[in-house]
Amino acid sequence: MTQTPARLLILGTGRMAQLHATSFDAIDAVDVVAAVDTDPARLDAFGDAHHIGHRFGSLDAALAWNGFDAVSNVTPDRAHHATTMPLLAAAKHVLCEKPLADNFSDARDMARAASAAGVVNMVNLSYRDLGSMQEARRMIAAGEIGAVRHFETSYLQSWLNQPLWGDWRTDPTWLWRLSTAHGSGGVLGDIGIHILDFATDVIGSDADAVSCRLKTFPKAPGDRIGAYVLDANDSFTMQLELADGVLGVAHATRFASGHLNDLRLRVWGEKGGLEVSLENRAERLRLCATADLERPVWRDVAFPPTDSMYQRFADAICDGRPGEPDFRRGAALQEILDLAARSDRENGLMLRRGHPV
Repeated sequence: MTQTPARLLILGTGRMAQLHATSFDAIDAVDVVAAVDTDPARLDAFGDAHHIGHRFGSLDAALAWNGFDAVSNVTPDRAHHATTMPLLAAAKHVLCEKPLADNFSDARDMARAASAAGVVNMVNLSYRDLGSMQEARRMIAAGEIGAVRHFETSYLQSWLNQPLWGDWRTDPTWLWRLSTAHGSGGVLGDIGIHILDFATDVIGSDADAVSCRLKTFPKAPGDRIGAYVLDANDSFTMQLELADGVLGVAHATRFASGHLNDLRLRVWGEKGGLEVSLENRAERLRLCATADLERPVWRDVAFPPTDSMYQRFADAICDGRPGEPDFRRGAALQEILDLAARSDRENGLMLRRGHPV
């Protein structure tokens, strides 16, 4: 028997919402039936582009209509908590853009509310879609490099000095990411959550303690362009200790010339090491273990593709099972990000997590 498609509402119709709509349009188990945005012109342009008939200027109006089962929340970071909580109260399944919230307290509220509601709840940590990442995770869990001892990981972007995505000085799409007043958590909040999830999910151990330094560089006269005060951090460095005692380092920046949007993780264990990377949109997984340690030789490892986050969200709704990564995971990552920001304020002091989600 054919199952009725889940009726999906897209909340927020900005740049990222285009990807959400296009991705869900390609999934038979989902029908995109409605959209919400406070900007009428943007809402209509989005609705016309994706053939969405039901359009609402507020979430309250959409909830009063109630003709949907699930929501893709693509609102600005600071709106995630305020918009998701009423959706959970209405027992709607929610895929929320990262970060889950802009502070741990709100993220923890969302995780607890989602658990109580018993709905599918997922955070769009999109690099879970990499087949190389999933294969690396499997290899480490299977003991192919032995007990993990050390790692290093990075997320490198170059859009502040390599304008392949446009000129950030004139484009609000990028300017807001440099201004805390416009909702940005800087590079720490924007891509720090990705690199933390990337490393700790592959290794299979959560971050337990962090020391961090943040840096904001001068980029315009008076550190301002129009209404945008350019005060969000541009780079960070971290030292991390995982729950099982593994030590590692992480860093990210928007000044990495030649690296448009590149991630890398290198992990070393008692029996070998592996490297998983995404550079210039190309995935690669390499291994040095067993007999190769004597030379040493690094060998490429094949890996299968994996379903997208959007497909996994749809499958979880259809199958009635939990989705991953869930809000609990998003809250745990946000706790580390909050500790990292506090560590920087305290001159890099190592801080340990201690708040159960």
